[in-house]
Amino acid sequence: MAVLDLEMTKLPEHIKVPPDCRAGLALLRVRGRPCGQAVIRLDRPGEQILPMILAGADSAFWQAWLRDRLGLDPSRSDGPPDVSVSVAVCTRDRTEDLERCISALMRMPDDGQEILVIDNAPSNDATARLLRERPRIRYVREDRPGLNIARNRALREAGGEIVLFTDDDAAPDPLWLRRLARNFGDPLVLASTGLTMAIELSSAAQIDFQRYGGFVRGFKRTVYDAAEHNPLLAWHAGAGVNMALRRSVVQLVGPFDEAFDAGTQTHAGGDSEMFRRILGAGYRIVYDPEALNWHRHRKSAEELHRQLFGYEVASASLLTKAILTDGDIGALREALRWLRREVRAVLRSLLRRPNVPPFSVASARFKGGIIGPLLYLRSRRQSR
Repeated sequence: MAVLDLEMTKLPEHIKVPPDCRAGLALLRVRGRPCGQAVIRLDRPGEQILPMILAGADSAFWQAWLRDRLGLDPSRSDGPPDVSVSVAVCTRDRTEDLERCISALMRMPDDGQEILVIDNAPSNDATARLLRERPRIRYVREDRPGLNIARNRALREAGGEIVLFTDDDAAPDPLWLRRLARNFGDPLVLASTGLTMAIELSSAAQIDFQRYGGFVRGFKRTVYDAAEHNPLLAWHAGAGVNMALRRSVVQLVGPFDEAFDAGTQTHAGGDSEMFRRILGAGYRIVYDPEALNWHRHRKSAEELHRQLFGYEVASASLLTKAILTDGDIGALREALRWLRREVRAVLRSLLRRPNVPPFSVASARFKGGIIGPLLYLRSRRQSR
């Protein structure tokens, strides 16, 4: 599939797409602001693309289009942030990805932001050598392996009041920092997240991840709080590849739990576990889809299955912690709902029902959720 980035107020007459692409995923912008997406077919020579885009666009796009046509100025500013900001990239042995990420960060306006790269338990000095040529970036080596360990190190090292996190396999849009940082005017907001789109969809595994997982949380700004949103489902608010935290979050709700995420047996979930505690403590999270980030999904089926397995391990680990640490009976109900849903998904995939994930995807998720509690207990013992 082709990935298209289209400005709908200045749509070109001809949209260039690779000749071997049979379909496309189009990000739709109005005056530069991401406001919708559409899947279109590209295997029908001579068919106009614009009608297909408009037919596939959702209500968020049409709301943005109507506001623009009526001359209603957006209420949120794209100006420099009025607070000090640090950007943290946690990385490990992915120098090629990191170089693309750093290049994207360098295209952002210079608002005096600090940029940190946390090199997490590297096996060589490739990252250190890469950053010697980047004087604006501060290199920090953290020898204890684990993504949440690296995140906690970033919170300790950062000088900004707000700390933005992205991953080495992501490439933020130029206005990502300003749009993510603008959401902290409310003192109850401890975290902000943004929209993350696929940077490429060149393999079946990348397309399946976008379809059955992915990072898109919609195109409407949402404020999450415990009054209206279940903290156990805090992953709905966004993902760690595109998030910002007040540095004071450590004093208010605690640091990232180092038994979670990459580098541990729980595989993932450090962001969701932090979001759960933020909502549970009475604070808020803002999802702002105009804070755009691009992510390179894993290309192979093996990587996809491992990633989806890890997500379900992390989800089960989060519920296990909520039960054991907080005595949250609601977590047990969520676990039973998950079991019913995933058993049904496995059965439907075995029967090859339409519009369901393939069995390899469904079984990877099911296995991860079943073994998740055991892996969490092991990871918690190791982190202690």
